[in-house]
Amino acid sequence: MTPEIHHHGATTGVTGSCHELRYAAAVGPDSQGAPGYQSLLIDCGLFQGDEAGTDGARANQLQIGFDIAPIQALIITHVHIDHVGRLPYLLAAGYHGPIPTSPASAELLPLVLEDALKVGFTRDQRLIERVLAMLQSRIIALPFGQWHRLDGQGGVVALERASEPGESTDGGPLIRLQRAGHILGSAYVEIEVPDQRQRIVFSGDLGAPDTPLLPAPQPPERADILVLESTYGDRCHEDRSTRVQRLRAVIEHALADGGTVLIPAFSIGRTQELLYELEGLFHRHGEDGAQARAHWQRLQVVLDSPLAADFTKGYRRLRQAWDDEAQDRLQQGRHPLAFEQLVTVDEHADHMHMVNYLAHSRQPAVVIAASGMCAGGRVVNYLKAMLGDPRHDVLFVGYQAKGTPGRDIQRYGPGGGYVIFDGERYDIRAQIHSIGGYSAHADQRDLIEFVTGIPTAPAEVRLVHGDEGAKTALAGNLREVLEGTKVVLP
Repeated sequence: MTPEIHHHGATTGVTGSCHELRYAAAVGPDSQGAPGYQSLLIDCGLFQGDEAGTDGARANQLQIGFDIAPIQALIITHVHIDHVGRLPYLLAAGYHGPIPTSPASAELLPLVLEDALKVGFTRDQRLIERVLAMLQSRIIALPFGQWHRLDGQGGVVALERASEPGESTDGGPLIRLQRAGHILGSAYVEIEVPDQRQRIVFSGDLGAPDTPLLPAPQPPERADILVLESTYGDRCHEDRSTRVQRLRAVIEHALADGGTVLIPAFSIGRTQELLYELEGLFHRHGEDGAQARAHWQRLQVVLDSPLAADFTKGYRRLRQAWDDEAQDRLQQGRHPLAFEQLVTVDEHADHMHMVNYLAHSRQPAVVIAASGMCAGGRVVNYLKAMLGDPRHDVLFVGYQAKGTPGRDIQRYGPGGGYVIFDGERYDIRAQIHSIGGYSAHADQRDLIEFVTGIPTAPAEVRLVHGDEGAKTALAGNLREVLEGTKVVLP
């Protein structure tokens, strides 16, 4: 059986990533009607907005609609909710196999799933703890850069190398994780299936080369088939110095009129990168900085997300995985994710007090709150209180999916439009900004360089995790630079 790739999500947009690689089973179909193949599942994420999966899954329909019996392992590329959020539903459907992922993702994944369980399943802490214990027993932390073979018994065996061309690969499939540079622990996955000469690579989400805190991703040494994300396949980000200056300019507006810069951000990845850049601005403009500005001493940075605070602590615990620039800051005695001006809000009552205080005082502040697409969470209370006041700014630093409130604010806010929350209309008078350079995703240029950096061009590139326009634009560019490569839009 020639390996087949089936996409259960991230084909009509950027959320719900879930891909299945099918290959010949060690034993063919039996009399009970079991399929004659086995498979690996790469990610199992939530949908947001109007996006949907091929099995009928969508934001309000999350049950697993595909056959899980052949799945030998669920490989997690990283712990963003659009890549792991349906994992509780997969467990509920009866999945009992291993969950290989990177060491950092292995530590962060239970935090994500605990939050997902509380939001989508139950507040029963004993039930949540049982599910998390089940999850913990199946997570297998794999170091980057080393091949492993699935042993068919729920475990993996470390190998010195992959197979050579023409060499027999009897046994389970081989997998290797490589750094993807998207968030801490993020990986792309290299796979070789039994008795096949193909190497299949799933990119997960790739980071930009200058993403704060993280080393840049390096292209694989080989990829016969590449499943590639395309979130920003139709555009290029600002360079890092430009986006830092744009961030500073938005903050200066808050300092001038006593307003709040509200940043809807995902709890992991984007939040920590923003804190890192804000620490750099305070270091430069603070009392002892090279470009000291007195009014910066009045500014507060509010992290109003318990989950984001937990992840930030996790980032600090895992600082050995930070890149060289971040390590240099640590050597200087700086604290990139725990600086003096940072205030963390935990309790709901404190959150509501902070919303009311910032909405009615003239205390300049930067607030980072989830969710990143404004579809729920604490950021909604801030938006309800502040969108109607021109003193405030809303700054989008990540992708806003179609059908989410974030997309509506981003699209209609600059023209004085409105957005609907909980059935009520909120007029938008606050200033609306977008800085694409703070996306944790690679842009069009980065994606093309990743593909063209593979020594021998892939025979096939399959574009997922992008809007139609982004996929189409990237496909056109790839076809121009990759002669003989088949570029597919599933």
